[in-house]
Amino acid sequence: MLKLQNLNAWYDRSHVVQNVSLEVGAGEIVTLMGRNGAGKTTTLRAVMGLIAKRSGSVMFNGAELLSQAPHTRFHAGLAYVPEERRIVPGLTVRENLQLGLTASKQFGNSRSEMARMIDEIAETFPRLKERLDQEGTSMSGGEQQMLAIARAMMARPKMILLDEPSEGIMPLLVDEMFALFTRMKAAGTTILLVEQNVERALKVSDRAYILDQGAVVHSGTGAALLADKEIQEKYCAV
Repeated sequence: MLKLQNLNAWYDRSHVVQNVSLEVGAGEIVTLMGRNGAGKTTTLRAVMGLIAKRSGSVMFNGAELLSQAPHTRFHAGLAYVPEERRIVPGLTVRENLQLGLTASKQFGNSRSEMARMIDEIAETFPRLKERLDQEGTSMSGGEQQMLAIARAMMARPKMILLDEPSEGIMPLLVDEMFALFTRMKAAGTTILLVEQNVERALKVSDRAYILDQGAVVHSGTGAALLADKEIQEKYCAV
């Protein structure tokens, strides 16, 4: 579904992502691992077209997206949930979810369609179902993270990029978060995940890539990398 070939990305003169090549097949969960500063977030941002200076190839469903604007990539079926969550202050959970559907061109965005989609998403996110009329920013960090993911899912993306979704979240909600990823995969959503909780991420991942100083240095199945403690200690400690 997604294929990166010799992807490079720069911030000014800093060459952050260096010839990264990786693939994510339809229906997979693939994790990007690596120490802080390895280039994981920059890789996701380059895939979404949020890095101005980039080169290489970003193929998605057979189409080259490298020169395409971020909104074009979104309408092609790519969704991105950054670390910051970016819940809109002053809006309820329901209204934040409506923003996700309004941004998509897939639906007519009628009130009945919005209501149906919100009901459908709320079934997947029970905590949000109980808080639809609560202001989004008044919820806990974990609940806001779930709202950010749910908002991205409103457009029914083919693939979602998740950047550190469990960061700063209480353990109970982390359990719910990873159970959610498994359900999303079962429902047909492909996931490219950047995650600091390496053990939990590898347990749900089909495959993983390790970045070091902007380059891919190892790859393998989630199970194989989970069993390789030396690789984890060398490349994945924060």
